[in-house]
Amino acid sequence: MSAIANGLGTQRPIVVGLLRSAVVALTLTTAWIHSTLGGPLFTLNAIGYSVLAVAMVAPGAIARSRWLVRLALLGFVSMTIGGWIAFGARFDLAYIDKGIEAILVAVLFIELWLEDGGPIAVARRIGGLLQDALTTVGSAGRAH
Repeated sequence: MSAIANGLGTQRPIVVGLLRSAVVALTLTTAWIHSTLGGPLFTLNAIGYSVLAVAMVAPGAIARSRWLVRLALLGFVSMTIGGWIAFGARFDLAYIDKGIEAILVAVLFIELWLEDGGPIAVARRIGGLLQDALTTVGSAGRAH
């Protein structure tokens, strides 16, 4: 079988399912690492990763907005790496975790390209989302 059905009922190559599995596994791995480090910041980071991992496989309305979850996870990983570069302790587990997070970013970009059409298509979707939001706000303001 070379294709699987996604949440919208359309066929996707099996590689997308493998990529999604890799994203979830890598995300939960880094969540577990952060949960073992102690302290509120690491605990919140672990919770954030866990919630985003669940959102990557959740059905229903979240499945239709998976591209936003993917972008949120990319932003979360990027900020975590940036925070570590600026303030983080340098020890073996930290380097292992950053390697996992770097692989996660790469896999997310591949999935973004295959599922969402790449960065230009995502930028257009964001533009459409912003335009819809501005239209909604503008029409709500005129209604009063």
